[in-house]
Amino acid sequence: MCYAAPVASKETKDGRRLVCENRRARHDYAIDRRLEAGLALTGSEVKACREGKAHLSDAYVMVRGGEGFLVNGHIAEYSQANRYNHEPNRDRKLLLHKKELERLEVDTRQKGLVAVPLALYFKEGRVKLEIGVGKGKTEIDRREAIRERDVRREMQRVVKR
Repeated sequence: MCYAAPVASKETKDGRRLVCENRRARHDYAIDRRLEAGLALTGSEVKACREGKAHLSDAYVMVRGGEGFLVNGHIAEYSQANRYNHEPNRDRKLLLHKKELERLEVDTRQKGLVAVPLALYFKEGRVKLEIGVGKGKTEIDRREAIRERDVRREMQRVVKR
């Protein structure tokens, strides 16, 4: 019998094991606030996450009917799950406290902010989603951020020499 080895993932300082990260969100949005949410997943989805077969590139967070959902997040099918496999792009329910959900809904509906998933990771054996709430950056803001980053790098190079 042949088993696929789990994908080596990054272990962070606070005991989180990263499954995937949405780096595009950090580039396109000015994140003001972050929150951590659990995800209601099936067993085959958790096993696929353990193998690192997930991505959040086109995903977003939506509040409807008083519940939060991760929409368009892709978790690939688990190869060993046979007929009990999951739908890869289904909406997944977020596990948040009532006050967190209410604040998220106010931010997205009334204040015009955007809620985007930043990272999917394991924390103490459970799958967690880091959500960022903020505004979309304009092209000018993005260029300015790139310019600042380049200046910082150049200063560090000069100091290092």
